[in-house]
Order: sequence, then C-alpha cells, then structure tokens
Amino acid sequence: MRNFLMALIGATALITVGVAGAQAEGKKAEVLHWWTSGGESAAVRELANAFNAAGGEWVDTAIAGSGSTARPIGINRIVGGNPPTAMQFNTGTQMNDLAEQGLLRTLDDLAQKQDWKTALTPAFYNAIQYKGHIYGAPINDHGQNWLFYSKTVFQKAGVTDEPKTWDEMFVALDKIKAAGLIPVAVGGQPWQLQLMFNSILLGDGGKELFSKVYKDLDPDAVKSDKFKHVAEVFAKLRKYQDEGSPNRDWNVATGMLVDGKAGIQFMGDWAKGEFIHAGLVADKDFGCILGPGESNFMMGGDIFVFPVLKDANAVEAQTLLATVIMSKEGQLAFNSKKGSVPVRLDVDTSKLDACAQKGLNVLKDPSRQILAADVLTSQDVLQSLSDLVAQYWTTPAMTSDQFADAWVKVVEQAK
Repeated sequence: MRNFLMALIGATALITVGVAGAQAEGKKAEVLHWWTSGGESAAVRELANAFNAAGGEWVDTAIAGSGSTARPIGINRIVGGNPPTAMQFNTGTQMNDLAEQGLLRTLDDLAQKQDWKTALTPAFYNAIQYKGHIYGAPINDHGQNWLFYSKTVFQKAGVTDEPKTWDEMFVALDKIKAAGLIPVAVGGQPWQLQLMFNSILLGDGGKELFSKVYKDLDPDAVKSDKFKHVAEVFAKLRKYQDEGSPNRDWNVATGMLVDGKAGIQFMGDWAKGEFIHAGLVADKDFGCILGPGESNFMMGGDIFVFPVLKDANAVEAQTLLATVIMSKEGQLAFNSKKGSVPVRLDVDTSKLDACAQKGLNVLKDPSRQILAADVLTSQDVLQSLSDLVAQYWTTPAMTSDQFADAWVKVVEQAK
C-alpha cells in the first residue's frame, strides 16, 4: 500500500510526460463542478494537481450540493455569456441542449488525435457524442447500483454472511433493527431514492426489464408483475429507515455507515470515496454488493464539457485539461480517490481496492454491462420519474399497481 501511495504522489509528475506538448504555462482554467464531499474533494485535488503539473492553472469553482443544484448555475452562466472554462456533467443527455445551441466546443480533432475511440468502450464513446460530434471528456466509470454495508454493524447485529437474496437481506435488516441500529441509511432526496429503486430494478428485475423500462419506455414492461414486485421490495424498505432521512445528503448517509450507526446504503461507488477518505478498507471495514439478484454493472460517469470561448489562451487551457482528463495517469490518480474506475480500458487497475476489483471483473463481461438511466432516458422524463419514485416512497397508501399506472402515464406523455 505504501508503494501504491507513493506511486500516486508521483503520478502528477508523470502527467507532464504523458501530455504531449505541455508547454502551457499560464493556461488558466476555471472548472465548475459539484464535488465537495471529503472523498470528492480529495479526488478533485488529484485532477487539479495533474493539470497544474502539466503547465495549467486550475481555478476551482465548486458548488455544494448535487448536480441538480450546480448544473442550472453553470448552464445559466454559459447561456448568459459568462461561461467557465470547463464544466462537469454526467454522462448522457445532460449536455445535449447546450450542444444543440452551438454553445459547446467540439472535441472531434482532439479525440481523433489521441484515439479516444480505442481507449473507451463503445457505450461510453457514443455517450459523449451528440449528432455525431464529441463534446465530452470522460473522467470515470461509476457503478450506480452498489449496495454498501458496514461490517461493524453486521457484526453487532449478528449478521454473519453477506446477503445474496432479498429474503436474506430482509432477515439481516430485521436483526440490525432488533439490535437498536439503523438498518438502511436513506438520503430522502428524489435522485437518491430513484438510484435505490433502479438498483433493485436491475438486481431483482433483471437487465432485460431495466432496459425495457428505461431504454424502450415500454408500458407493458411497467405493467408486468415483475416490475410491480420490484416496487413492492422498494416500498418494504421504508420501515427500515430512520426519522432523519428526509432530504439527507448522500454523503451524510454514507457517514452513518462509516460511524457504525447504520447497516446498508444503496449508492453509486462515489460513496466508496467517503470510506476511503475516512481510512476504511474495502472488504475489511465495509462490504459491497452488486445486487442482491443479477450481478450487473450499471454504468454512468462524469464528463467535462468545454463552452465555446474566444480567448486563444483559454482555448489552449481547455485542450490541455481535456488531455489531462483522458491521460492514463490522471484517470488512475483521480479514480483511486473518487471510488470509481477509470473509463479508459488501457489503465493498470491492479492496485485499486477490493470493491473496484469486483466491479472490474463484472465489466470484463459485456453481457453484464448496462448504461444508467440518465444515459438511456431524456432528462425531462427522468426528472418526472424521479419525482414519482419519491412520491411513492413517501406515500405508503400508494399501491404498486397505482405506482405502475402513474409511471406509464409519465412515459405516454413523453411519447
């Protein structure tokens, strides 16, 4: 581990070698993002250090909260004529409106020069494009369907084995509740609740159902008994949350596992960055499951887009930043702290933690990969469904049939 940490410390120096023509002194880049938790901040520092080592000057504009808070601020700045040099988005359709309006710089030449097509999976290469042009530089591959658990809490509650089915999971949650601890750390915000629902949909409902629901927007799939069963499993988890869950931030919920107060959390692997930041070790202090149910990897991630700028130095800073983001060294240093895995296929990931290795093993099999909902579905539809999932969670009187009917109504209105 000491050798690995020393290698990471030296990674920023290697960036200078890995970035061609990095004679970029004074290339200032204001970077707008929403990475403000402990683990996220540590990862951002790796990226900023790499950019600075390559000759740039990172100017940090971090907006506390989630992407739903930061994105409108950044978009308003771009539309209003005061754009940052670069801005974080999630992989998928979030950038499309800006690209349609001609407000984002295309990265076609840079991607071709650096052969991004070979470095990325076809799914990610397509996800950074809009109408045949590349607009995003991807930094990571986030698994969105992880279930993390506190080994300390499991031990206190007498849970000896990692649950492999939902029946086993509910037995474990009952034991945690009986021990006077919080079974499920819930962040009661719509996007977090939808992430939890999607994790159950993929694990318990399966990859085919997930694809029909989000990619095909198939009403018959939503009306199926299998979808309604997923909804019932999701609803059953209500009784295992605590009173403080409404509007709780995700990293606060993760902190409940870190502090040994709660048993499990459904969250993307960015939560792992918080465990790492707290000094906890995967498979020793906390565990991770892609499930229960089908063990697939729900692929999402973060990209940076680059607004159209007139200043030549700022444009050069954009080019340098995109190059650093896509460098092997930059990807490894960033993802080692973020909890995600590099989006490049040619990065040496052998020293990443045990949970990352589980995810990477699944990613070796294309049949076990599936794109996240925010890549498969338009943002308007996704927002409406997110609000519906939150409504279902907070309305115990709503049946799974009523929930499915409301889902179908959202989908049909979108068509």
